Amino acid sequence: MSAAPEPILSVEHLCKTFGALKAVDDVSFHVAPGEIVGLVGPNGAGKTTTINMVLGVLEPSSGRIEIEGVDLEKGRTRALTRTNFAAVYAPLPGNLTVEQNLRVFGRLYDVEGLAARIEELLVEYDLVKYRRAKAGVLSSGEQTRLGLAKAMLNRPRLLLLDEPTASIDPSTARDIRAGISSIVDSGHCGVVWTSHNMYEVEAVCDRVMFLSHGRIVLEGEPHQLVVDHGVASLDDLFVQVARERLHEGLRPAAAS
Repeated sequence: MSAAPEPILSVEHLCKTFGALKAVDDVSFHVAPGEIVGLVGPNGAGKTTTINMVLGVLEPSSGRIEIEGVDLEKGRTRALTRTNFAAVYAPLPGNLTVEQNLRVFGRLYDVEGLAARIEELLVEYDLVKYRRAKAGVLSSGEQTRLGLAKAMLNRPRLLLLDEPTASIDPSTARDIRAGISSIVDSGHCGVVWTSHNMYEVEAVCDRVMFLSHGRIVLEGEPHQLVVDHGVASLDDLFVQVARERLHEGLRPAAAS
């Protein structure tokens, strides 16, 4: 039997406090190459705080984060070189055109063959006709596609997606999910995917973790979680977690 591949992302006993508030409370998980892991929960559960710590935007109060075996605290630049991110709440500079945004971020990531890579992404995310349009005048869906194109510039090994298909029409969202799944299936990268769209989570995620009050309260394959908890859908399970009906009698989350 071959050894399991080294995780692309390893999070161990991660905590973040803001005064008396424990936003993230002893969270541990891993993401393997070729895996999409869903991070879900109600607003305020700790999802975005966790992602911001993985990105190095926030410093953990305690715990350890490794990206491809590199300790984020000790080797931040090296760890983040092959990481990228997209979120609806982090729009790109509105005074730059679509093409200028991709060029600027491509240079920041030191992307080889940048001009050709930009052309590939303009086509892939249906942005060719907007290449000279300023990002600030794009529709919300177009801005979301631009954010995803930026996130793919450096062919990241770790991709962090926070509500990646928000404001996109269902047909385009399906195509984007398929494209990301194809990249992941090749074993090139691992993905942490947050969403309130449980249909999307069920469609794309290999595993899902439910957060509540900064802690992982459930973890497993989407379909198996539905079966184990006797609910009709992942959406119903999400509602139960959001209403805090699962705190009593929960079996511990699976070890990562």
